[in-house]
Amino acid sequence: MKEKVTKSKLKQDILDIVKFVIIILAMYLLIFKVILGVETVSGPSMQPTFESGDKVITLRHSSIKRGDIVILKALDNPNALYIKRVIGLPGDKISYKDDQLYLNGKKVSEKYLTEGKREFSPDTTYTTDFSLQSKGLGNKVPTNDYFVMGDHRNVSKDSRYFGYVKKDKIIGKVILRYWPLTSWATY
Repeated sequence: MKEKVTKSKLKQDILDIVKFVIIILAMYLLIFKVILGVETVSGPSMQPTFESGDKVITLRHSSIKRGDIVILKALDNPNALYIKRVIGLPGDKISYKDDQLYLNGKKVSEKYLTEGKREFSPDTTYTTDFSLQSKGLGNKVPTNDYFVMGDHRNVSKDSRYFGYVKKDKIIGKVILRYWPLTSWATY
């Protein structure tokens, strides 16, 4: 009799463990397929903010603000993702003159570019002069579109080249760099 109870208990314990593992896997898939994303940075376009090989976590389906760093589906390569900074929101007028950003006619500071200017472009213009009109993009950022740029301005392939990014092309907003551990940061 004791042997039957033990076998029955063992079967129940195994079933409980299997149920627990299935629940944990389902939660993991839900969290990392619907709510969060895990991506690896590739390329120099966001240097020195991000280096190639950095690993980040993104928040999907979040509101997007100016200055946010986002992962987006590349408009010129269907199999690639880009990491860029949101510069312009719907309705914004954007221009650069003498390495200075103007949003809706007002100067805007870009402190996140200071290190990159010093490292990659100490004696020349870091962001070439342009306006939305000079890029053939009209007068202002359309509804449900964003204007994005990389922090390494003189090598970044961004909205200056491929135009506006539709909201549905944005995979998520970067909220955490977790690798390398020595560069751990929240955004």
